[in-house]
Amino acid sequence: MSTAQIAFLKGHGTENDFVIIPDHDGRIELSPAAVAVLCDRRAGIGADGVLRVVRSAAHPEAQAMAGDAEWFMDYRNSDGSIAEMCGNGVRVFAHYLHHAGLVEAGDITLATRAGLRHAHIAKDGPGAAAGDVTVGMGRAVLPEGEVTVTVGGRSRPARNVNMGNPHAVTFVGDLAEAGDLYTAPAVAPAEAYPHGTNVEFVVDRGPRHVAMRVHERGSGETRSCGTGACAVMVATARRDGLDPAVTGLPVTYTVDVPGGRLVISEAPDGTVEMTGPAVIVAEGTFERSWLDAALA
Repeated sequence: MSTAQIAFLKGHGTENDFVIIPDHDGRIELSPAAVAVLCDRRAGIGADGVLRVVRSAAHPEAQAMAGDAEWFMDYRNSDGSIAEMCGNGVRVFAHYLHHAGLVEAGDITLATRAGLRHAHIAKDGPGAAAGDVTVGMGRAVLPEGEVTVTVGGRSRPARNVNMGNPHAVTFVGDLAEAGDLYTAPAVAPAEAYPHGTNVEFVVDRGPRHVAMRVHERGSGETRSCGTGACAVMVATARRDGLDPAVTGLPVTYTVDVPGGRLVISEAPDGTVEMTGPAVIVAEGTFERSWLDAALA
C-alpha cells in the first residue's frame, strides 16, 4: 500500500458481502462517511459492510484481547455505523486471514466488539467443503418481555434474541409478508431495543429447516445475516419446544437465506455454532484521492 493507494478485497458469505481493508498496524482512519462511500453500490465498491483487519494490539478496543486473539475484526455497517458483531463477516474475516497466509487452516480465535469468537477453517480433504468456516457464536440471550414487529399495518409477536447484537424474530406464512425490508420494520416497545435491531422473518421449510429474510440495522435488507440465522435457529427451537439445556441434547437446524444456506447448532451448554461458506471474489487497490474527493 502506498500513500496514494489503499489495498482492498471483496468477499462474501452466503452473499452477505464486504469490502475488506487490510490495515494490520491500525494506520488507516475510516470515518462513517468513508465507509458509506466504499459500500455505495453505484459510486463505490459496493457492500453490506466493511471489515477492517487490524492486529488486536494496534486497536484500542481490542488491546485487552490481544493475548488471546492476534486479529481484531473492526466491522462497520454500510451506513458507517459500528456493529458489535457480524456472523457472516467473521467467516469472511477468518477466510481472508487464511487466504493472505496469516493463519493456518484449523482453529483460530478472533477478537470482535462482542468479545472473542472461535472459528474453524476447514482443511482441504474428503468431506471438507472448500471455503467452509465454522464459527462459535457464543450463547444466545433471550430477554424477557413481549415484542411486536409491524409491517404494512399488521403487527406480529416476535422473539427478542441477542447474539452479541440484537434481533427480533417473527414467524410468517410467506416471506413476501415481510415487505421490501429496505425500510426498517417498526418494533415495539422501543425500550427493548434502545440502539435499534435487526429483524428476521421466518417460514418453515421442513423438519428443523427454515428460511428467512432479514432487515439488518444500518444496512437494510441483506442477502444473509449470520447472527440473524443463529437468532432464528434459537427462536425456532424454543418455539418447537427444544432447549438443549433442558434435554441435554444438541439441536441443529438448517437455515436458508436468500444468498445460500447455513447450518446452525446449539449445544447443551448454550453455545451456538454456525457453519457456512466464505468466498474472496476480488482484490485490488483504490485511489485515496478518489475517496477524498467523494468525501469533499
